[in-house]
Amino acid sequence: MQSLETRPVLSSPFIPSVNSVGQVMRKVIYALVPGIMIYVLMFGWGIIVNILLATVSAIVFEFVMLILRRRPIRQYLFDGSAVVTAILLSLALPPMLPWWVPVTGSFFAIVAAKHLYGGLGYNAFNPAMAAYAVLLVSFPRELSLWSVPLEMLQQPLGFIESVTYSFFNKLPGAMTFDAITMATPLDHLRTETGLGKTVEEIRRAPMFGLVAGLGTEWVNVGFLLGGLWLIYKKVISWHIPFAMLASIAVISGICFVLDADSYASPVLHLLGGASILGAFFIATDPVTASTTPLGRFIYGCGIGLLTFAIRAWGGYPDGVAFAVLLIGLAVPLLDHYTAPRVYGARTRHGQP
Repeated sequence: MQSLETRPVLSSPFIPSVNSVGQVMRKVIYALVPGIMIYVLMFGWGIIVNILLATVSAIVFEFVMLILRRRPIRQYLFDGSAVVTAILLSLALPPMLPWWVPVTGSFFAIVAAKHLYGGLGYNAFNPAMAAYAVLLVSFPRELSLWSVPLEMLQQPLGFIESVTYSFFNKLPGAMTFDAITMATPLDHLRTETGLGKTVEEIRRAPMFGLVAGLGTEWVNVGFLLGGLWLIYKKVISWHIPFAMLASIAVISGICFVLDADSYASPVLHLLGGASILGAFFIATDPVTASTTPLGRFIYGCGIGLLTFAIRAWGGYPDGVAFAVLLIGLAVPLLDHYTAPRVYGARTRHGQP
Protein backbone atom coordinates (compact mmCIF):
# COMPACT_ATOMS: atom_id res chain seq x y z
CA MET A 1 0.00 0.00 0.00
CA GLN A 2 1.41 3.38 -1.00
CA SER A 3 1.80 6.07 1.61
CA LEU A 4 0.37 9.53 1.12
CA GLU A 5 3.88 10.86 0.43
CA THR A 6 4.61 8.41 -2.42
CA ARG A 7 1.12 8.18 -3.93
CA PRO A 8 1.03 9.81 -7.41
CA VAL A 9 -0.84 13.10 -7.56
CA LEU A 10 -2.93 14.08 -10.59
CA SER A 11 -2.32 17.37 -12.25
CA SER A 12 -4.39 20.40 -11.30
CA PRO A 13 -6.98 21.83 -11.52
CA PHE A 14 -8.78 19.58 -9.04
CA ILE A 15 -12.31 20.30 -10.28
CA PRO A 16 -14.77 17.40 -10.15
CA SER A 17 -16.81 16.68 -13.23
CA VAL A 18 -20.35 17.86 -12.54
CA ASN A 19 -22.13 16.48 -15.60
CA SER A 20 -21.10 13.23 -17.24
CA VAL A 21 -22.82 12.08 -20.42
CA GLY A 22 -24.97 9.68 -18.42
CA GLN A 23 -26.02 12.36 -15.92
CA VAL A 24 -26.95 14.79 -18.69
CA MET A 25 -28.98 12.18 -20.56
CA ARG A 26 -30.84 11.16 -17.42
CA LYS A 27 -31.77 14.78 -16.72
CA VAL A 28 -33.06 15.15 -20.27
CA ILE A 29 -35.22 12.05 -19.79
CA TYR A 30 -36.55 13.41 -16.49
CA ALA A 31 -37.39 16.71 -18.20
CA LEU A 32 -39.38 14.87 -20.89
CA VAL A 33 -41.56 13.05 -18.35
CA PRO A 34 -44.16 15.84 -17.76
CA GLY A 35 -44.80 16.26 -21.47
CA ILE A 36 -45.04 12.49 -22.02
CA MET A 37 -47.47 12.07 -19.14
CA ILE A 38 -49.74 14.79 -20.52
CA TYR A 39 -49.37 13.24 -23.98
CA VAL A 40 -50.75 9.94 -22.65
CA LEU A 41 -53.60 11.70 -20.85
CA MET A 42 -54.56 13.60 -24.01
CA PHE A 43 -53.91 11.05 -26.78
CA GLY A 44 -53.73 7.62 -25.19
CA TRP A 45 -51.15 4.85 -24.85
CA GLY A 46 -49.88 4.80 -28.43
CA ILE A 47 -46.95 7.09 -27.63
CA ILE A 48 -45.80 4.74 -24.85
CA VAL A 49 -45.88 1.79 -27.25
CA ASN A 50 -43.75 3.75 -29.72
CA ILE A 51 -41.29 4.76 -27.00
CA LEU A 52 -40.90 1.18 -25.80
CA LEU A 53 -40.39 -0.18 -29.33
CA ALA A 54 -37.94 2.55 -30.30
CA THR A 55 -36.00 2.34 -27.02
CA VAL A 56 -35.59 -1.44 -26.99
CA SER A 57 -34.58 -1.55 -30.65
CA ALA A 58 -32.21 1.40 -30.22
CA ILE A 59 -30.42 -0.34 -27.34
CA VAL A 60 -30.13 -3.54 -29.41
CA PHE A 61 -28.71 -1.67 -32.41
CA GLU A 62 -26.35 0.25 -30.12
CA PHE A 63 -25.12 -3.03 -28.60
CA VAL A 64 -24.51 -4.59 -32.01
CA MET A 65 -22.66 -1.56 -33.35
CA LEU A 66 -20.45 -1.34 -30.26
CA ILE A 67 -19.47 -4.96 -30.74
CA LEU A 68 -18.76 -4.45 -34.45
CA ARG A 69 -16.72 -1.31 -33.74
CA ARG A 70 -14.98 -2.95 -30.75
CA ARG A 71 -15.96 -0.19 -28.36
CA PRO A 72 -16.38 -0.54 -24.56
CA ILE A 73 -19.93 -1.84 -24.23
CA ARG A 74 -20.58 -0.93 -20.62
CA GLN A 75 -19.29 2.61 -21.02
CA TYR A 76 -21.34 3.51 -24.10
CA LEU A 77 -24.41 1.27 -23.85
CA PHE A 78 -25.53 2.71 -20.54
CA ASP A 79 -24.77 6.39 -21.12
CA GLY A 80 -28.40 7.04 -22.03
CA SER A 81 -27.74 8.61 -25.42
CA ALA A 82 -29.52 5.84 -27.35
CA VAL A 83 -32.53 6.08 -25.03
CA VAL A 84 -32.80 9.86 -25.47
CA THR A 85 -32.57 9.48 -29.24
CA ALA A 86 -35.32 6.85 -29.21
CA ILE A 87 -37.64 8.96 -27.05
CA LEU A 88 -37.18 12.09 -29.16
CA LEU A 89 -37.80 10.09 -32.33
CA SER A 90 -40.96 8.58 -30.82
CA LEU A 91 -42.28 12.01 -29.83
CA ALA A 92 -41.84 13.17 -33.43
CA LEU A 93 -43.89 10.22 -34.76
CA PRO A 94 -47.68 9.74 -34.75
CA PRO A 95 -48.77 7.63 -31.73
CA MET A 96 -50.61 4.95 -33.75
CA LEU A 97 -48.05 3.23 -35.98
CA PRO A 98 -47.10 -0.29 -37.09
CA TRP A 99 -44.26 -1.66 -34.98
CA TRP A 100 -41.76 -1.61 -37.84
CA VAL A 101 -41.89 2.19 -38.25
CA PRO A 102 -40.26 3.14 -34.89
CA VAL A 103 -37.90 0.16 -35.19
CA THR A 104 -36.79 1.26 -38.66
CA GLY A 105 -36.34 4.80 -37.34
CA SER A 106 -34.18 3.55 -34.47
CA PHE A 107 -32.06 1.56 -36.90
CA PHE A 108 -31.34 4.58 -39.07
CA ALA A 109 -30.78 6.89 -36.08
CA ILE A 110 -28.32 4.60 -34.27
CA VAL A 111 -26.56 2.86 -37.15
CA ALA A 112 -26.52 5.41 -39.98
CA ALA A 113 -26.81 8.82 -38.29
CA LYS A 114 -24.70 8.01 -35.24
CA HIS A 115 -22.22 5.14 -35.53
CA LEU A 116 -21.37 5.41 -39.21
CA TYR A 117 -20.18 8.95 -38.43
CA GLY A 118 -18.00 7.70 -35.55
CA GLY A 119 -20.41 7.45 -32.64
CA LEU A 120 -21.54 9.93 -30.00
CA GLY A 121 -19.76 13.25 -30.39
CA TYR A 122 -18.92 12.77 -34.06
CA ASN A 123 -22.36 12.70 -35.70
CA ALA A 124 -22.92 15.58 -38.11
CA PHE A 125 -26.72 15.51 -37.81
CA ASN A 126 -29.17 15.05 -34.96
CA PRO A 127 -29.82 11.27 -35.12
CA ALA A 128 -33.49 11.47 -34.08
CA MET A 129 -34.33 14.19 -36.60
CA ALA A 130 -32.34 12.50 -39.38
CA ALA A 131 -34.31 9.31 -38.76
CA TYR A 132 -37.61 11.19 -38.66
CA ALA A 133 -36.85 12.91 -41.98
CA VAL A 134 -36.06 9.55 -43.60
CA LEU A 135 -39.27 8.00 -42.25
CA LEU A 136 -41.36 10.98 -43.36
CA VAL A 137 -40.01 10.82 -46.90
CA SER A 138 -40.18 7.01 -47.06
CA PHE A 139 -43.55 6.39 -45.39
CA PRO A 140 -45.64 9.56 -45.87
CA ARG A 141 -48.99 7.78 -45.43
CA GLU A 142 -48.11 6.25 -42.06
CA LEU A 143 -46.69 9.52 -40.76
CA SER A 144 -49.51 11.77 -41.96
CA LEU A 145 -52.26 10.57 -39.59
CA TRP A 146 -52.15 11.41 -35.88
CA SER A 147 -54.28 10.19 -33.01
CA VAL A 148 -57.56 11.90 -32.28
CA PRO A 149 -57.60 13.51 -28.80
CA LEU A 150 -59.30 11.23 -26.27
CA GLU A 151 -61.82 13.99 -25.62
CA MET A 152 -63.17 13.44 -29.14
CA LEU A 153 -63.32 9.63 -28.91
CA GLN A 154 -66.23 7.56 -27.64
CA GLN A 155 -64.10 4.44 -27.15
CA PRO A 156 -60.42 5.20 -26.36
CA LEU A 157 -57.88 2.41 -26.86
CA GLY A 158 -56.20 0.89 -23.82
CA PHE A 159 -52.56 -0.14 -23.62
CA ILE A 160 -53.15 -3.75 -24.70
CA GLU A 161 -55.34 -2.62 -27.59
CA SER A 162 -52.64 -0.16 -28.69
CA VAL A 163 -50.02 -2.93 -28.60
CA THR A 164 -52.35 -5.23 -30.56
CA TYR A 165 -52.80 -2.64 -33.27
CA SER A 166 -49.06 -1.94 -33.46
CA PHE A 167 -48.13 -5.60 -33.97
CA PHE A 168 -51.20 -7.09 -35.68
CA ASN A 169 -52.95 -4.07 -37.26
CA LYS A 170 -56.20 -4.98 -35.50
CA LEU A 171 -58.68 -2.70 -33.74
CA PRO A 172 -61.40 -3.81 -31.31
CA GLY A 173 -64.90 -4.50 -32.62
CA ALA A 174 -66.06 -2.54 -35.63
CA MET A 175 -63.68 0.38 -34.96
CA THR A 176 -61.88 1.68 -38.04
CA PHE A 177 -58.51 3.35 -38.28
CA ASP A 178 -60.08 6.51 -39.72
CA ALA A 179 -62.15 6.89 -36.55
CA ILE A 180 -59.09 7.24 -34.30
CA THR A 181 -56.78 9.31 -36.51
CA MET A 182 -56.81 12.75 -38.09
CA ALA A 183 -54.48 15.38 -39.49
CA THR A 184 -52.57 17.60 -37.08
CA PRO A 185 -53.93 21.12 -36.45
CA LEU A 186 -51.07 22.66 -38.43
CA ASP A 187 -51.62 20.25 -41.31
CA HIS A 188 -55.35 20.97 -41.29
CA LEU A 189 -54.65 24.69 -41.17
CA ARG A 190 -52.27 24.52 -44.16
CA THR A 191 -54.71 22.44 -46.21
CA GLU A 192 -57.76 24.56 -45.50
CA THR A 193 -56.05 27.91 -46.08
CA GLY A 194 -54.93 26.51 -49.43
CA LEU A 195 -58.61 25.99 -50.23
CA GLY A 196 -59.38 29.63 -49.56
CA LYS A 197 -60.79 29.41 -46.03
CA THR A 198 -59.82 31.98 -43.41
CA VAL A 199 -57.95 31.09 -40.24
CA GLU A 200 -60.93 32.15 -38.14
CA GLU A 201 -63.19 29.72 -40.00
CA ILE A 202 -60.65 26.92 -39.70
CA ARG A 203 -60.19 27.50 -35.96
CA ARG A 204 -63.83 26.50 -35.40
CA ALA A 205 -62.98 22.87 -36.13
CA PRO A 206 -63.17 20.58 -33.05
CA MET A 207 -59.48 19.70 -33.31
CA PHE A 208 -58.55 23.16 -32.05
CA GLY A 209 -58.50 23.99 -28.35
CA LEU A 210 -58.25 27.24 -26.42
CA VAL A 211 -55.23 28.70 -28.24
CA ALA A 212 -53.84 25.85 -30.36
CA GLY A 213 -54.53 22.19 -31.09
CA LEU A 214 -56.83 20.35 -28.70
CA GLY A 215 -54.53 18.51 -26.31
CA THR A 216 -51.40 19.59 -28.15
CA GLU A 217 -51.29 22.91 -26.31
CA TRP A 218 -51.15 21.15 -22.94
CA VAL A 219 -48.52 18.68 -24.11
CA ASN A 220 -46.35 21.63 -25.12
CA VAL A 221 -46.84 23.21 -21.70
CA GLY A 222 -45.42 20.01 -20.20
CA PHE A 223 -42.38 20.15 -22.47
CA LEU A 224 -41.97 23.85 -21.67
CA LEU A 225 -41.79 23.09 -17.95
CA GLY A 226 -39.21 20.37 -18.60
CA GLY A 227 -37.16 22.66 -20.83
CA LEU A 228 -37.11 25.45 -18.26
CA TRP A 229 -35.96 22.90 -15.67
CA LEU A 230 -33.06 21.93 -17.95
CA ILE A 231 -32.03 25.59 -18.15
CA TYR A 232 -32.31 25.90 -14.35
CA LYS A 233 -30.10 22.82 -13.96
CA LYS A 234 -27.66 24.30 -16.53
CA VAL A 235 -27.93 21.25 -18.75
CA ILE A 236 -28.71 23.57 -21.66
CA SER A 237 -28.27 27.32 -22.13
CA TRP A 238 -31.14 29.69 -22.81
CA HIS A 239 -29.72 31.13 -26.03
CA ILE A 240 -31.02 28.59 -28.57
CA PRO A 241 -34.55 28.10 -27.13
CA PHE A 242 -35.05 31.84 -26.73
CA ALA A 243 -33.75 32.65 -30.21
CA MET A 244 -35.77 29.93 -31.89
CA LEU A 245 -39.07 30.67 -30.15
CA ALA A 246 -38.62 34.44 -30.43
CA SER A 247 -37.94 34.23 -34.16
CA ILE A 248 -41.03 32.05 -34.70
CA ALA A 249 -43.11 34.49 -32.66
CA VAL A 250 -41.79 37.56 -34.48
CA ILE A 251 -42.13 36.30 -38.05
CA SER A 252 -45.53 34.67 -37.44
CA GLY A 253 -46.68 37.83 -35.62
CA ILE A 254 -45.71 40.03 -38.56
CA CYS A 255 -47.53 37.77 -41.03
CA PHE A 256 -50.54 37.57 -38.71
CA VAL A 257 -50.77 41.36 -38.46
CA LEU A 258 -50.44 41.78 -42.22
CA ASP A 259 -52.91 39.02 -43.16
CA ALA A 260 -54.81 37.42 -40.27
CA ASP A 261 -57.04 35.50 -42.69
CA SER A 262 -54.13 33.49 -44.11
CA TYR A 263 -51.65 33.22 -41.23
CA ALA A 264 -52.19 31.81 -37.75
CA SER A 265 -51.31 33.67 -34.57
CA PRO A 266 -47.89 33.31 -32.93
CA VAL A 267 -49.47 31.44 -30.00
CA LEU A 268 -50.78 28.73 -32.31
CA HIS A 269 -47.37 28.37 -33.92
CA LEU A 270 -45.66 28.11 -30.54
CA LEU A 271 -48.11 25.70 -28.90
CA GLY A 272 -49.65 23.94 -31.90
CA GLY A 273 -46.69 21.99 -33.25
CA ALA A 274 -43.21 20.82 -32.25
CA SER A 275 -41.81 24.30 -31.55
CA ILE A 276 -41.38 23.82 -27.78
CA LEU A 277 -40.01 20.29 -28.06
CA GLY A 278 -37.67 21.38 -30.83
CA ALA A 279 -36.43 24.49 -29.04
CA PHE A 280 -35.55 22.86 -25.71
CA PHE A 281 -34.78 19.23 -26.55
CA ILE A 282 -33.79 18.95 -30.23
CA ALA A 283 -32.08 22.17 -31.31
CA THR A 284 -29.99 22.16 -28.12
CA ASP A 285 -28.24 18.89 -28.99
CA PRO A 286 -24.70 19.55 -27.68
CA VAL A 287 -23.05 17.68 -30.55
CA THR A 288 -24.76 19.24 -33.57
CA ALA A 289 -25.67 22.71 -32.23
CA SER A 290 -23.47 25.79 -32.33
CA THR A 291 -21.21 26.21 -29.31
CA THR A 292 -20.49 29.96 -29.22
CA PRO A 293 -22.92 32.44 -27.59
CA LEU A 294 -23.46 34.48 -30.77
CA GLY A 295 -23.52 31.34 -32.88
CA ARG A 296 -26.30 29.91 -30.71
CA PHE A 297 -28.42 33.00 -31.28
CA ILE A 298 -27.94 32.84 -35.05
CA TYR A 299 -28.47 29.07 -35.04
CA GLY A 300 -31.71 29.34 -33.04
CA CYS A 301 -33.02 32.23 -35.15
CA GLY A 302 -32.27 30.34 -38.35
CA ILE A 303 -34.17 27.28 -37.14
CA GLY A 304 -37.14 29.41 -36.10
CA LEU A 305 -37.34 31.31 -39.38
CA LEU A 306 -36.94 28.20 -41.49
CA THR A 307 -39.53 26.33 -39.39
CA PHE A 308 -42.11 29.03 -40.05
CA ALA A 309 -41.21 29.19 -43.74
CA ILE A 310 -41.75 25.44 -44.15
CA ARG A 311 -45.03 25.60 -42.24
CA ALA A 312 -46.38 28.59 -44.14
CA TRP A 313 -45.09 27.99 -47.67
CA GLY A 314 -43.55 24.52 -47.75
CA GLY A 315 -44.90 21.06 -48.37
CA TYR A 316 -44.82 19.82 -44.77
CA PRO A 317 -47.07 20.96 -41.91
CA ASP A 318 -44.28 21.16 -39.33
CA GLY A 319 -40.73 22.01 -40.34
CA VAL A 320 -38.76 21.68 -37.10
CA ALA A 321 -36.88 18.53 -38.12
CA PHE A 322 -35.88 19.82 -41.55
CA ALA A 323 -34.98 23.23 -40.11
CA VAL A 324 -32.66 21.65 -37.54
CA LEU A 325 -31.00 19.47 -40.16
CA LEU A 326 -30.55 22.27 -42.71
CA ILE A 327 -29.31 24.94 -40.29
CA GLY A 328 -27.04 22.30 -38.77
CA LEU A 329 -25.07 22.34 -42.02
CA ALA A 330 -24.00 25.89 -41.20
CA VAL A 331 -22.82 25.14 -37.63
CA PRO A 332 -19.09 24.75 -38.48
CA LEU A 333 -19.22 28.10 -40.29
CA LEU A 334 -21.04 29.75 -37.38
CA ASP A 335 -18.57 28.44 -34.83
CA HIS A 336 -15.66 29.62 -36.95
CA TYR A 337 -16.83 33.20 -37.46
CA THR A 338 -18.45 33.75 -34.05
CA ALA A 339 -15.70 32.34 -31.86
CA PRO A 340 -14.92 34.74 -28.98
CA ARG A 341 -11.54 36.45 -29.18
CA VAL A 342 -8.91 34.70 -27.09
CA TYR A 343 -7.82 36.80 -24.10
CA GLY A 344 -4.55 38.53 -24.88
CA ALA A 345 -4.76 37.90 -28.61
CA ARG A 346 -3.84 40.80 -30.89
CA THR A 347 -5.66 41.96 -33.96
CA ARG A 348 -4.17 42.17 -37.45
CA HIS A 349 -2.88 45.67 -36.65
CA GLY A 350 -1.22 44.54 -33.42
CA GLN A 351 -3.80 46.06 -31.07
CA PRO A 352 -4.99 43.96 -28.07
